[in-house]
Amino acid sequence: MASSAATSSKFLSLLLLLLLLLLVGGSIAQLSPQSFYSNSCPNLLPTVKNVVQAAIQKETRIGASILRLFFHDCFVNGCDGSLLLDDTSSFIGEKNAAPNFQSARGFEVIDNIKTAVEKLCPGVVSCADILAIAARDSTSILGGPSWNVSLGRRDARTASQGAANNSIPQPTFNLNRLMSSFSAVGLSTNDMVVLAGAHTIGQARCTNFRARIYNETNVDAAFARNRRSGCPRASGAGDNNLAPLDLQTPTKFDNSYYVNLVSRKGLLHSDQQLFNGGATDSAVRRYSSNPGQFAADFAAAMIRMGNIKPLTGRNGEIRKNCRVRN
Repeated sequence: MASSAATSSKFLSLLLLLLLLLLVGGSIAQLSPQSFYSNSCPNLLPTVKNVVQAAIQKETRIGASILRLFFHDCFVNGCDGSLLLDDTSSFIGEKNAAPNFQSARGFEVIDNIKTAVEKLCPGVVSCADILAIAARDSTSILGGPSWNVSLGRRDARTASQGAANNSIPQPTFNLNRLMSSFSAVGLSTNDMVVLAGAHTIGQARCTNFRARIYNETNVDAAFARNRRSGCPRASGAGDNNLAPLDLQTPTKFDNSYYVNLVSRKGLLHSDQQLFNGGATDSAVRRYSSNPGQFAADFAAAMIRMGNIKPLTGRNGEIRKNCRVRN
């Protein structure tokens, strides 16, 4: 009896220990409120916004580019700043992965923010958090919603070109593949539809929409003809020519993207897949007629995306230079 009681006691102690570890592990992965740096770096938020504002005043498109950097960072092993790392002798980074090669841009703006922040509070703020804040500021400066950015991320010490190739949704994806990509990182189908609304700003290269404007049938004929003028049919000709993702208001963050989809004027194949007789048509219609709902849902979805597998606590590091590990 005594032996049985001792065994039960040990089992109970082990169970309690495992529960404690689970609780601790769960807390480690949690981000903190926007006030996270209020004592350690009190002027962080205005400093980031000032640099982003100056960059957008110089080139409006850069706001969309910074927002896209955050998307592409979070989809690859979480929001850990891995996209910002240059290649090293020990790993090939994400900058030259297919979804980013010759299209991911805005790294110099993040560098400028990091330099300014390091002058204020050296070694305190991660590049991952800087990117999250800059994405929010880019959205709001261009007329979109704002939100309280959860903070406390730390920076990855490595990056993976292979993971970027396999994780980031592609402009050629159909609806099922898009849904699978978002589900794989814990985001819902509605999150997918509302986050796609980021394509209300920014531009795409001809190579990413050529097949749509020449080969697809679910496209407005006049829209396709207009886009063909800057994107020749022949592969290699004008590959890097740009066209706005939102023809109506390409530099204003609004709900015109969804209005375009309803009119079959989505620039990318993956865009129009959201309104093509499938499960997401109703959400597109809802956002096309309700800009306030889109703004509110976009802000909420950005918070959820920003919570994808962050490094916190003692994991990762606080990089001094966003391009290289310490």
